[in-house]
Amino acid sequence: MNIHAIASIYKFEMARTFRTLLQSVVSPVISTSLYFVVFGSAIGSRITDIQGVSYGTFIVPGLIMLSVLTQSIANASFGIYFPKFTGTIYELLSAPVSALEAVIGYVGAAATKSFVLGLIILATAGLFVPLKIAHPVWMLSFLALTAITFSLFGFIIGIWADGFEQLQVVPLLIVTPLTFLGGSFYSIDMLPPTWRLITLFNPVVYLVSGFRWSFTEIADVSIHLSVGMTFAFMLACLIAVWWIFRTGYKLKR
Repeated sequence: MNIHAIASIYKFEMARTFRTLLQSVVSPVISTSLYFVVFGSAIGSRITDIQGVSYGTFIVPGLIMLSVLTQSIANASFGIYFPKFTGTIYELLSAPVSALEAVIGYVGAAATKSFVLGLIILATAGLFVPLKIAHPVWMLSFLALTAITFSLFGFIIGIWADGFEQLQVVPLLIVTPLTFLGGSFYSIDMLPPTWRLITLFNPVVYLVSGFRWSFTEIADVSIHLSVGMTFAFMLACLIAVWWIFRTGYKLKR
């Protein structure tokens, strides 16, 4: 294992965060704060509580998950796409760096950024609503697992994309709608039976439900099912990354 190669990629990607601090950290925090103002105050004043939890507190896990998912994908996809765009990806491929080491460096940096951002948003949420974390270890573990999984997904998107506009297609047109429809701002138990059944096919439901359980012990699905679905998605991403490097898909022209 080439630790120096991993560290070099990791440090380079982490340094990019400080060069784009407004976009990487400040913008997501401000956006989440606006969600609290609109949903927590305006709508929350009309919804007393959900299963004994105030509405403002109820939506905190969903808002954190929304930011972590989108930022994990954005950080990882741009991190690997930019070397493709500039042509420096061929220097990486010809260097004595294995595929595993490259993935650990890029995905590790993207996951770290998203994990820290999630904690910052959590601290910001404490300024708006009272927070109580029932299972802090589970919360941190689930946050890290989600950040790693969707950073892998973003890495795949970065390899697949042929232009900067394609980097935005999946996060904006697929991930964000699935997050909004995945119980981020409501319990899926509030839906009619038919729509609830359809919603269960949304993978984000299991992420939000498991993460919310670590805060309030309220979940739309079993916590074990949530963890299992997350690991299953991570495994699918790992298989896809292995196939990409095995075949040279969009890496070797």
